[in-house]
Amino acid sequence: MRVLHVWNTAGVASVLAKYLRKLYGLKVWVIMRKDYDPFGLTTFGEAVECKSMEFYVKLLSLIKNYDIIHVHSLDKLVPIIKLLYPRKSVVLHYHGGEIRGKWCNKKAFWMLADLVLVSTPDLLDGAPSHVIYLPNPVDIELFKPIPKLRRYGTALYFFDPYNSALSKDYKWAINIARRYGLKLKIHNRRKYPIPHTKLCLYLNRFEYLIDKHTIPSLSKTGLEALACGLKVVRWDGKIVKGLPEEHKAENVVRNLVKLYKEVYKE
Repeated sequence: MRVLHVWNTAGVASVLAKYLRKLYGLKVWVIMRKDYDPFGLTTFGEAVECKSMEFYVKLLSLIKNYDIIHVHSLDKLVPIIKLLYPRKSVVLHYHGGEIRGKWCNKKAFWMLADLVLVSTPDLLDGAPSHVIYLPNPVDIELFKPIPKLRRYGTALYFFDPYNSALSKDYKWAINIARRYGLKLKIHNRRKYPIPHTKLCLYLNRFEYLIDKHTIPSLSKTGLEALACGLKVVRWDGKIVKGLPEEHKAENVVRNLVKLYKEVYKE
């Protein structure tokens, strides 16, 4: 199987691709636009610096070299790929707001995919029965505890003015920090972006991460914080510790390969 990942929402494609090659020796690649990767999430594959039309031209020329086209978020590409390459297997992978509460409106796109995945369980709400939850993968080679950096009694909250959920949740984060007597750091990740390869070092400086409040699932950053040994305050105020086994990249990829084999057209 040769797998091309299109787009890299939350860096998920790069983690999947890295472990698909590492554990299964597959020919795999990721293509992303650099303008939409301000944090350097494309640690595997390429983030190309080009305009949208150039990107699509490059993408369509790449597709012919791969068997499975794994599209992240950009569901409008599915009909185009199916029209031009009807024998290719297309996996459509949703990650959040692009599909939450929009399953009926987006039917023209997801119904053409050979496999439809979602990255958090809340996205199954309203989804057709064949949609499968594939847990967000965390690269535990990149995210791991560094105890000497830890500052106890501290909490971190990532504020993002471009994310409506995060921009509203900061007041909730302040109240949570007060409840537990924590010194809170609110970091504007758009104004002061932290490169993805440096995020582990930054997370390890804190004891807690306060995750988003308005969406009932742990964010990928929240999962990465758990892998770094932080305690994470999730959407319902509950404190969780330790990265669940289902989110370790090797376990996610093992399940993904099984799903690929079901749709692979030799």
